[in-house]
Amino acid sequence: MTTETARPGRTVVTEPQPIDLAALPSDFAWGTATSAYQIEGAADEDGRTPSIWDTFSHTPGNTAGDDHGDTACDHYHRWRDDIGLMRGLGTNAYRLSVAWPRVVPGGDGPPNPKGLDFYDQLTDGLLAAGIEPSVTLYHWDLPQALQDRGGWTERATAEHFAAYAAQVAERLGDRVTQWATLNEPLCSAWIGHLEGRMAPGLTDLTAAVRASYHLLLGHGLAAQAVRAAVPAARIGIVNNLSTVEPASDSEADRAAARRMDGHVNRWWLDPVHGRGFPADMREVYGVELPERPGDLATIAAPLDWLGLNYYFPQYVTDDPGGPAPYARQIDRPAVPRTGMDWEIDANGIETLLMRLTEDYRARRLYITENGSAYPDTVAADGTVSDPERTAYLDSHLAACARAARRGAPLAGYYAWSLLDNFEWAYGYDKRFGLVHVDFDTQLRTVKASGRHYTSVIEAHRAAHRGA
Repeated sequence: MTTETARPGRTVVTEPQPIDLAALPSDFAWGTATSAYQIEGAADEDGRTPSIWDTFSHTPGNTAGDDHGDTACDHYHRWRDDIGLMRGLGTNAYRLSVAWPRVVPGGDGPPNPKGLDFYDQLTDGLLAAGIEPSVTLYHWDLPQALQDRGGWTERATAEHFAAYAAQVAERLGDRVTQWATLNEPLCSAWIGHLEGRMAPGLTDLTAAVRASYHLLLGHGLAAQAVRAAVPAARIGIVNNLSTVEPASDSEADRAAARRMDGHVNRWWLDPVHGRGFPADMREVYGVELPERPGDLATIAAPLDWLGLNYYFPQYVTDDPGGPAPYARQIDRPAVPRTGMDWEIDANGIETLLMRLTEDYRARRLYITENGSAYPDTVAADGTVSDPERTAYLDSHLAACARAARRGAPLAGYYAWSLLDNFEWAYGYDKRFGLVHVDFDTQLRTVKASGRHYTSVIEAHRAAHRGA
């Protein structure tokens, strides 16, 4: 694919990107991904109580347009139609998250039957449609009741998370085998507790480091709990990773890149692979970890798979006066960018897949999120043309196939996202969906990129039928 910059957030596509579909296994999972708070709505129905994102988004000034997820895509009431959209796309897998405050409204204690009923029905509906559910237990919506008691800065939250995980697994485990404990703990800890741009909106390094520790402890405890309830479960964790390069050849920038790699990648990968928390980053943060004997073994619970969420590379410069890790990402001029102002570099997804394969000996890999936002609109004829997203999909799928050809054990790809949704602090203006959503009417319209995704899936299946 050749592109040139058109205007901020958009690119002009001049050539298609070929994808080596034969490199992907015949049983490849072709999916889409969503998260509960971003699509479900029904924020106060059937026993659900507020999460930290309800609180954060209802605090004026925290989100674009003061948007919130009270209604979102109304998926709680429209899930049957949304499964129909998945069937129409030809996907065979769906990554969803369970809302902790819907299932255990107080954060701990007995489950809410109506909350579990919703995910029970959703699971049955997916399976009836020939779509395998992949369940994420935590996608950032901590019950506010637990935040009021310290949230992820407290060890008890990790223990409550494991109890909640067991309750969900006991209800769904007879049908669901694919489980993720956490989605992007980096965002929960660093962006939510250090940078303040996500819930719970703190700017406290000590709180952030403590939260990071307890999130990974919660992962290990939840993995144990799910395995106890579902012995055949396939358990993984989902991290958002980036390639990290120095902005210059200076020694200061090279050291900054090493710190940023530790902050973004190694801090989250090393502990779950039995390597402990990186010593260099412990020194950078200068915060004592709330360690207890046996914790590191718990955090390093055996993994059946790793999930990679990839969106952009990072080029960094030394920033001694900034917050930890004292490195700052720079914007490179004259490179294609998405509507999020994120640099587009499909090669990064191949680089990271190979790193997970070669450095961390991953047994099985999934792209659990990958996608792009653009300011899509519905044309007069009712269609949504989004050639930039189509090109983004092709280039990143081509990079995935290259990694698979090189030996990466890549088992599936979940496009982010099925639907335009509540994009956290960015509100509703940033549209990632393969399906356009009119948030006033809830009308769904499959975009051109969604139809293209279908053609890729069909071509992959045809390639293996003919092999």
